[in-house]
Amino acid sequence: MENFQISGSAGVRQGVLRSLNLRSEEVERTVLMFLVYTLTSVGLIWLELSTVGLFLDEFGADKMPYIYIASAFIGSGLGFVYSWLQKILPLRRTVVVVLAMMSVPLFLFRLGIGYENTKIAGISIAFITIFLMWLWVEACYVLNDLNTSITSNQLFNIREIKRTYPLVSSGYLVAGVVSGFSLPVLLYVVGLKNVTLISGLMVATGSVLLYYLTEKYRQAFPETAHWTEDEDEDDQEEFTARKVTGPLQKYAVPLVSFFVLAEVVYVLVDFQFYSQLEYQNPSDGASGASWIASFLGIYEGIQGLFQVATQWFASSRLVERIGVFVTAMILPAGIAILGVLTIGASLGQLVSVFIGLILLRFFDELLHYTLLETVSPVLFQPIPDNIRSGIQTLVNGVGEPLSCGVTGVGILIMLWVTDKVLPHQDEKDTLFHDNQSLVFIGAIVLLALLWVFVVWLIRSQYVGLLVKSAERGRLGVTDVDLKALKRAVVETLEKPGSEDEKRSCIELLTQIDPKNVGEVLAPILEVLPSALQRQSLETMLQHPNPAYLEAVRALSEQSLPPEVLALALRYIWLTEAEPNIDSLRPYLQPNVDPVVRGTAAALIMRRGDRQQKAEATNTLRQMLTHKQERERVMGTRALGEADYLQGLRLYIPNLLQDESLRVRCALLDVISSTHSEEYYPSLLRGLGYKSTREAALQAIVKLHNDAIPLLVYLAEDIHKSDLVRLQAWTALGQIGTVEAIDILVSNLMSAWGTTRRNILRILLKMPSEAGIEGVLDRIGRSGLETLIEQELMFIGQIYAGLVDLSAVTTYGNFADRDVNSAGSLGNDTAQLLQRALAGLEADAKDRCFLLMKFLYPLETVQAAAFNIASGQPSLVARGLEILDNTVDIAKKRSLLNLFDQHSEREKLSNLSELMVYKPLTPSDRLRRLLELRHFLSDWALACCFHLAREARWSLTAQQTLVCLQHPTGFVREAVLAYLKIASPRALLELLPRLQNDPDNLVSAQVEEMMAELGAGGKR
Repeated sequence: MENFQISGSAGVRQGVLRSLNLRSEEVERTVLMFLVYTLTSVGLIWLELSTVGLFLDEFGADKMPYIYIASAFIGSGLGFVYSWLQKILPLRRTVVVVLAMMSVPLFLFRLGIGYENTKIAGISIAFITIFLMWLWVEACYVLNDLNTSITSNQLFNIREIKRTYPLVSSGYLVAGVVSGFSLPVLLYVVGLKNVTLISGLMVATGSVLLYYLTEKYRQAFPETAHWTEDEDEDDQEEFTARKVTGPLQKYAVPLVSFFVLAEVVYVLVDFQFYSQLEYQNPSDGASGASWIASFLGIYEGIQGLFQVATQWFASSRLVERIGVFVTAMILPAGIAILGVLTIGASLGQLVSVFIGLILLRFFDELLHYTLLETVSPVLFQPIPDNIRSGIQTLVNGVGEPLSCGVTGVGILIMLWVTDKVLPHQDEKDTLFHDNQSLVFIGAIVLLALLWVFVVWLIRSQYVGLLVKSAERGRLGVTDVDLKALKRAVVETLEKPGSEDEKRSCIELLTQIDPKNVGEVLAPILEVLPSALQRQSLETMLQHPNPAYLEAVRALSEQSLPPEVLALALRYIWLTEAEPNIDSLRPYLQPNVDPVVRGTAAALIMRRGDRQQKAEATNTLRQMLTHKQERERVMGTRALGEADYLQGLRLYIPNLLQDESLRVRCALLDVISSTHSEEYYPSLLRGLGYKSTREAALQAIVKLHNDAIPLLVYLAEDIHKSDLVRLQAWTALGQIGTVEAIDILVSNLMSAWGTTRRNILRILLKMPSEAGIEGVLDRIGRSGLETLIEQELMFIGQIYAGLVDLSAVTTYGNFADRDVNSAGSLGNDTAQLLQRALAGLEADAKDRCFLLMKFLYPLETVQAAAFNIASGQPSLVARGLEILDNTVDIAKKRSLLNLFDQHSEREKLSNLSELMVYKPLTPSDRLRRLLELRHFLSDWALACCFHLAREARWSLTAQQTLVCLQHPTGFVREAVLAYLKIASPRALLELLPRLQNDPDNLVSAQVEEMMAELGAGGKR
C-alpha cells in the first residue's frame, strides 16, 4: 500500500511537471528564482505605489515629467555600473551585491521623509527624498529585471531557459497581485511612511535567498570577473564591424520605432492616469497619500490577476491563431479606439475622463506586459544572429530610456502650451484639467495610429527578410509567424525571380508546415516552372489532400515533362475517391515515356480488375527485361508503387544481380516500399558496399520501426566493420521515431569509444533538436553530467598510465638479444603505447565537447573547442573563458583544468575528486590498463601486448585469453606474439583452435607458429 502511494504521488508530480513543461532537475532552481523575483518585486511594487501616493499628494502630477527626464539617464548609468561590477567581482557575487545594494537606500529613505520642514537651498529634504525614491524605484526595476535575466541565463542553459524563464518572469505578475491586495492592509498596520522599511526588508530577503541560490549552484557561475580589457576591445571591434544596411536597415528603423512608440504611449497614458488620480484625491496630507496608495494597490491587484491569466493562458495561443502582426496591432488599435471613445463620452458627459483613463491604462498595462512581451522576440527573428543582440541592445538599452526622457520634455511643453491656450480660472479648475487630459488623449490616439502604421511597415519588411533568410538558409523555424511566411512565399513565387530563391521558399515552408503546404502551392502550380512544379508535387504527395485535387487535375491536362506528369497522375490517383482506371490505360503504350508508363502501370495494379492488372503486369514485365537501362530502372521504380508484386516478384533475384547500379539501387527502394521481408538481408548487405550504401540507407529508413530490430542486430555486432555499424546507427537516427531514439540513448549509456562518439554525433544532427531533447527527456541533465564524469575518470586513468609508463626506458633478461637492442625496441614500443593513450585522451576530450553540446549552445561549445584545440596560449585562455562562462556542471573545475596547458601530473592531481591516483610500477600499470580493456581502442590494446612482450612482463591468463578472442585481427596477432614469448606451451595448445581464423594475417601467423613450434618440438 505504501509503495502504491509513493508511485501515485510520483505520478502526480510528473503530471504537474508536464503541465508546467518542466523537468524534475529544473524544479528547485526554477522555484528559487521565482521566489527571488517575486519577493523583490513585491517590495518594489509596495515602494512604488507608496511613493506615487506621497509624490502626488505632496507635489502634484505636474512634477512627474522631471521624473521621466531623469529616469532617461538612469538606465545607461546603471548599465555602466553593472558592467563595472562584473569587471571587479565574479558574476555570482555581482548579482547578490546588486540586489543587496538595492535594499540599502530603502532603509535610509525613511529618515529623509520625516524632514518636511527642513530645507536645503530652499528645497525641503522630504521633496528631495521622495523625488529620489521614485527615481530609485525606476532604477531598481531596471536592475531587478537585468539581475533576474543574467542570473537565469547562468542557472539555466539555452534549452532549459525556454521552459523555465516564462515561469520565473511571471513572478512579477504574481507579485503585482500579492502586493496590490496586501498594500491597504500594510498601510493600515505600519503607515505609509514606514512602507519603505518593509520594502527594504523584502528586497534584502530576496538578496539572501539569491545568495543561497548562487552558493548552491556556484558551478553555474564563472569564478573570475567576466570581462578583461583585451576582450572588451575585441568585442568592440567586432560590434562596430557589423553594419545594418539594405533591407535590414529598412526593417530596423520601423522596428526601433515600434518599441519607442510603445514606450512613449505608455508614458503618456501613465502620466495622465496619475494626473487624474491626483485631482480625484478626496483629502490632503497623509490621509490623501494613503488613499492614493490604497487605490493603486487594489487597482494593481485586480490588474495583476488579469495579467497572470492572460500571460499563462492567452498570449501564446492568440499569437498562434491570429498571427504576430494582428496580435501586435491589438494594443495600439485598442488604445486608439478607447481614446476616441473616452473623448466622445467625456464631451457628451456620459463618462468622466478619469473612468476613461482607468480603462485606457488598464488596457495598456494588461497588454504591454503580456502580448507585447510575447510578440517582441518574434519581431527580431528575421535579423541575423550576429547583429540581433546589437539591435536589441539599441532598442532596450538606448531607444526606450531616451524615448522616456524625450516624452518627459514633450509633456512639459504640452503642459505649458495648454496652460496658455485653454481657458481656466485657477490651478484647481476641474474643467480645465479635464480638457487638458483630452488634449493629451488626442495626442495618444494620434501616436497609437502611427504605431499601427509602423506595425504595417514592419510586416511588409518582415516578409522580404523572411524570404532572404530562407534563401540563405539562416532562418530558424521555432518562432516564425506562419501566416506572414505563407504570404511571403506566395508573393515570392508569383513575382519574377530566381528559381533558387523560390526553391528555398518551398523548402522552408515544407519544413515548417508540411501538412498544409498544398494550401499555398496548389493555386499557383500552373504558373511555376517545371522544376518547381515537380518539387511542389513531391512535397504535396507527402500529405495528399483532396482539397487540391482539381488544381492538380487541371495541371495534368497541360503539356508537361514526363516527371511532372507522373507525379500529377499519382496525386490524382491518391486523392480521387473513384479513380477512372481507363483513363490510365493509354499511358501503357510503348511509345509513352518510361516514367509515365511505369507510374500508370503501378497505379493500375493497385485498384484495377483482373484483366487490367494483367495488362499492367505485362507492361512492367517488358520494362524489367528490356535491354535499355532506363526502361529497367523505371520499371523497377514502378514496382515500389504497386501494392502487390504478384508474379513480378520472380524478377527480383535477377534484378539484384543486374549489371546496372541504378537498377540495383532502385530495387532496394522497392524492397522497402513493398515490405518484402525475405529480401531485408539484401538491404543490410547493401550498407557494406560503397556503390549501394546511400540507396540501402534510404530504403532502410523508409521501413521506420520495422527496421529497428535489424539495425540493432547489425549495430551491436562487434564482428562487423566500424563503417557498417556506423551506417546502422545513422539509419536509426534518420528514422528518428521514439523507439529509435530509445535505442540510441540506451546504447549511449552503455557504449564506449568510437560507438559512443558516433551515437552522440547522430543524436546532435537529428532535425529540430529531436535527438537533444530525446536525450534530455530520457536521462536528463544529471545523466549527461554522469557521462561527462565517466569521460573525466577515463582520462584520469590515461594520465596515470602516461605518468607511470614514462619511466620505461630499458629492459633486461631478454633471451638471445643484446640488452641495448632490446632496450631500444622496448622504448619504441612504450612510445607507441604512449601515443595510443594520447589518442585516447583526445578522443575522450572530443566526447566531452559533444556531450556539452546537449546542454549548451552548439556554436558556443564549438568556439571553445576550436580555441582550445589551437594550442596557442592566448586562444586556449579564450576557450577556457568561454567554457567558464558557459558550463555549469558540478565537476566544472576538473573539466576546465583538463583543457588547460598543464602537465599530465598536474592534470592528474586536478582530477583527484573523481579518482585517487596511486603510483604503480610500469608492469602493474600495464595490467591495470588491460583491466580497462573495454574502454581502450583496438590499437592501444594491441600496443599493451606488444609492450608486455618486449618488456617480458607477465599478464594474467584471463586478460590474455579474453583478448585472444578479440574481433580485431591485429589485436589477436599481438596476443599470439606475446604468448610465443610468455608461454609457448600454452600457445601450442591454443594454436589448433585458431587455424581457421577469419583474418588471413592471423591464420598465416598461426600456421607459421605451428610449423616453428612443431619443428622445435621434433628437435
